[in-house]
Amino acid sequence: MNWDDTTDDAAGAAERLVGASADGEDQAVEAALRPKDLGEFIGQEKVREQLDLVLRAARARGATADHVLLSGAPGLGKTTLSMIIAAEMGAPIRITSGPAIQHAGDLAAILSSLQEGEVLFLDEIHRMSRPAEEMLYMAMEDFRVDVIVGKGPGATAIPLELPPFTLVGATTRAGLLPPPLRDRFGFTAHMEFYEPAELERVIHRSANLLDVAIDTEGAAEIAGRSRGTPRIANRLLRRVRDYAQVKADGVINREIAGAALSVYEVDARGLDRLDRAVLEALLKLFGGGPVGLSTLAVAVGEERETVEEVAEPFLVREGLLARTPRGRVGTPAAWAHLGLVPPRQGAGTGQQDLFGS
Repeated sequence: MNWDDTTDDAAGAAERLVGASADGEDQAVEAALRPKDLGEFIGQEKVREQLDLVLRAARARGATADHVLLSGAPGLGKTTLSMIIAAEMGAPIRITSGPAIQHAGDLAAILSSLQEGEVLFLDEIHRMSRPAEEMLYMAMEDFRVDVIVGKGPGATAIPLELPPFTLVGATTRAGLLPPPLRDRFGFTAHMEFYEPAELERVIHRSANLLDVAIDTEGAAEIAGRSRGTPRIANRLLRRVRDYAQVKADGVINREIAGAALSVYEVDARGLDRLDRAVLEALLKLFGGGPVGLSTLAVAVGEERETVEEVAEPFLVREGLLARTPRGRVGTPAAWAHLGLVPPRQGAGTGQQDLFGS
């Protein structure tokens, strides 16, 4: 099980069963289920192999590991990997986030208290303030920061030497990182979405740790609805476990998993109520589009940002919705998924045909 603790989804996304953000319950469960070393970490084969080489080489040299940048969608394992890096190096870890560092002084206070070899995990690094970001450049490269004392003409810069440390930065939006910061990381990795077979392994491991009985077909049913994200897979597993305990004998098979997820409105492709509402409005009300985002949001009864940032990314990735210069368009796969018949060629414009032709 591999998760990351934050997301840039719009407000309210954390309440979705298939949302990739982590609420208090998720974080508590994740702490118990997280793998402790690279051998236990499931999936991300290339990243694991490359990171293993980086860490083993650093241990052989008796040096701190290179700075590491992890990018990818929420819930794929960035926080977990940062903890594994610290464990593999036998070092303590300090965890903070970009939004928490609003001033250069905030970062200076953290850096000045680091121990030699310590791992500093900086989540949502793309959201750090610019003054702190510029201070981080020198800290990463020279293990030194200049602390400004005083203001105006009398201000002086006091150089502060730092012990060697490893920075692990995590971001869901690598494109927002300025090149000077990105170039200072010795190792960068992009976390990919998981294949169903990998998620099945995640689910079986979690079920074993949670003492939940589940068969192969039950795990496959949950994995197929998990959007390629381990955090979602584990959340669905817990909800199916609840259903199995109340409605059945506690054993999860395909039938029980399907029935449970139907109760929670998660369909066979992992779409939930919001996803289907967006598709139904697009196809039924607007003939498949194109239709503007604001109009679509009003039809669904949601904020524009919620539709754009919460529902659309998965629908686009699944090939159910397309973004075009003229607006949102439903794909043939969307019509098939909802069991609807698309309009005849040239009629799916989202506008009434005034002349009946």
